[in-house]
Amino acid sequence: MALSRKKVVRNYYILPCCLLLLNLVNGVVSYKAGIIASPFLRTLVVMLLVLFGSSVTAFVVAPGIAALVRWAQQSSRRQAGELGEGIFILVLGVLVFWLYYRVSLHGTVAIVPSMWRN
Repeated sequence: MALSRKKVVRNYYILPCCLLLLNLVNGVVSYKAGIIASPFLRTLVVMLLVLFGSSVTAFVVAPGIAALVRWAQQSSRRQAGELGEGIFILVLGVLVFWLYYRVSLHGTVAIVPSMWRN
C-alpha cells in the first residue's frame, strides 16, 4: 500500500513538529507550575494541562498545520510549482529548531513571555 505524499508529509514531518512544540509547551507548563506550593496540586495541574495540550495538538494544531500545508501546496502549484509548500515546511522546521535551541541555551524562561515569568 503506497502512502500519498500528503500523508507522508503529515505523518513524518508535521505531526513530529507538533509533538516537539507540545513538548515545549509542556516545559512551559512545568515551569509555570513551579509557583504552586503543594506538590499534589502541582502534579494534578501539570497532568491536566498536558492532557489538554495533547488533545489540542492531536485534534486541532496538527490538522490545522496540515491544512495550511495543503493550501500552500495548492496555491504554490498555481503560481510557482511546489515552492510555497517547501518554504512553509522549511520555516516550520527552522522555528521548531530555534525554539529548542533557545531552551537548550537559556532554559524554558527564554521562550516564555516576560509577563509569564516566575
